[in-house]
Amino acid sequence: MNDQLVSMITQLVMEKMEKTTEGQASEVTTTPTEPLIKFYDTTATSGATEIAEPMSTSTKSEPLIQLYQHGTPQQAHIAPVAVEQPLNVAVPIKPFQFEADTLTESIQAAKKHTPARIGVGRAGTRPKTKTWLKFRLDHAAAVDAVYGEVTEDLLQKLDVFQVTTKVTDKEEYITRPDLGRRLSDEAKSLIQQKCKQQPKVQVIISNGLSASAIEENVQDVYLALQQSLSNLNIDLGTTFYIDKGRVALMDEIGELLQAEVIVYLIGERPGLVSAESMSAYLCYKPRIGTVEAERMVISNIHKGGIPPLEAGAYLGTIVQKILHYQASGVELVAKEG
Repeated sequence: MNDQLVSMITQLVMEKMEKTTEGQASEVTTTPTEPLIKFYDTTATSGATEIAEPMSTSTKSEPLIQLYQHGTPQQAHIAPVAVEQPLNVAVPIKPFQFEADTLTESIQAAKKHTPARIGVGRAGTRPKTKTWLKFRLDHAAAVDAVYGEVTEDLLQKLDVFQVTTKVTDKEEYITRPDLGRRLSDEAKSLIQQKCKQQPKVQVIISNGLSASAIEENVQDVYLALQQSLSNLNIDLGTTFYIDKGRVALMDEIGELLQAEVIVYLIGERPGLVSAESMSAYLCYKPRIGTVEAERMVISNIHKGGIPPLEAGAYLGTIVQKILHYQASGVELVAKEG
């Protein structure tokens, strides 16, 4: 493109822009003659009068808004507050007691006759720490009693041999009670080899659901029973120990040995009061199919219940009654009555 032509076009554009700028500047410099905001005194009695000069675009140091005071300020009056003087009165302070800690006479009397957890109190909505820890300790002792085993030392002291049932382990013993009522084949042959046939009294021992009960009580009970039967001139058969046995196992042993009376010392199901309680079951000529009404039981044999020595001596007198009346259980009670 021709340089002269470009220069001419540029000059025309510049002149046009200068004219436009001058026109805008002349419009801005015009000042309004009327004020934008007017202020009036509304407190005047003769009507509203204008109190502020019209506003203009002139640059002055006066503020755009002025505040006027319509009254004299008053200081707030604070009334004096009377301060109460503390009274020097001696008030006795009593130690706080929970409501459950204050036991009635009836609860105190009941606690003397039972080890049950009554009147132990609470801390808010939960048991007290001491009560809760004792509960956990008793529960752990019950679990140990179920899963524990009778030691070989005790069996040697009692001079008894050991046989087993068809149960293989503790879990099966708990879930399959029927297997605990049957002797294994090896146990049957061993019993026939070592035990006296057709004895007057046959004593058998089993850990049952509490090995701790056998460990703590069976020695005193068995020795006292031996002494009692000896004094009564009652023949005693060959005692043996059965691992993981149930109560009804005495029926199969009764058929196997043809004993007149069987005394079965077995560990009871442990509870939270005692995990060392033992029972003594008695039956006259037990056979497979014997009903529970034909059995007798002396339970709660432990140091906190029936003393072991006393229980052993008492068992001898019960055996004597069974042999005399040739009955046990409900039938014995009826014949005695």
